[in-house]
Amino acid sequence: MIYFVGAGPGDPELITVKGKNALEAADLVIYTGSLINEELLKYCRSDAELINSAGLDLVEMIDLMEKANNEGKYVVRLHTGDPSLYGAIGEQANILSQKDIPFENIPGVSSFLAAAASVKRQYTIPDGSQTVIITRIEGRTPVPEKEQLSKLAEHQASMVIFLSVSMIDNVVEELLQEYKPDTPIAVVEKASWPDERVVKGTLSNIAQLVKENQITKTALILVGEFLEKTGVSKLYSKDFEHEYRASK
Repeated sequence: MIYFVGAGPGDPELITVKGKNALEAADLVIYTGSLINEELLKYCRSDAELINSAGLDLVEMIDLMEKANNEGKYVVRLHTGDPSLYGAIGEQANILSQKDIPFENIPGVSSFLAAAASVKRQYTIPDGSQTVIITRIEGRTPVPEKEQLSKLAEHQASMVIFLSVSMIDNVVEELLQEYKPDTPIAVVEKASWPDERVVKGTLSNIAQLVKENQITKTALILVGEFLEKTGVSKLYSKDFEHEYRASK
C-alpha cells in the first residue's frame, strides 16, 4: 500500500496523528526534501529506508513505489503541507491506479492555515468576506485566463497567494487594478518553522518591504480586510437563537 501523507506546514508537531502514525510504520519513505522539515523524519523507524525525491523523476519515483509494494512494504510518499494544494499527487495516483497499486491519501495541515495562525487572524470575518481565494500568479507555468490575479481581485475576498513572492512587483501591479493602495497585506515566510518571518504592510509598500527583507521563496502573500478587521460574531450573542440555545 502507498500512503500519500501531508507533512504539514513545517512545524513537526503540525503533522496529523494519522500522518505521524504512517511515518512510524513505514518501511520506505520518499520525501520532498527541498520543502519538508526533515525533523519529521525522526518519527521514522531507524531501519526505515528514507529517499529524498528531489533528484528523482516521475518514472523513477513510481518504480521505487512499485518495487516496494510488490515486496509487501509499507510506503509513505511524504509531501509538504497538504498535497491537495499545489502538489503533484494526481499524476502519481493516476499511474498507480493504472498499475492496480492501492494507495490512500492522508491529508495534512496546509501552510495557508499556518499563515493565518501566524498573523493571528481568521480569513472569514463577521460582516466581511466569507470567501477565501487560494491562487498563484502566472510564472513559468500558466494559469487560466479567467483566473488572472486582477480578475480574482474583483471579488475583494480574502486572498492567499502561493508560489508568487519572487514576483511581488507583478502581484502588486495586478492587485492594484482592484484593491486600494492602502489595502493591508502580509507576507509570511516559512509559516510555523523556527525561522518564520512575517512582514506586514499595504499594497503601496509591500514590494519594497519584501525586497528589503530578501524574501524570495517559501512564502505566502495574504491580502484583504481580514488582516485589520475582526467583526463580532452573532453565534455567541445572547440575542442570537439557534438549535442549542434560546435567545435571552
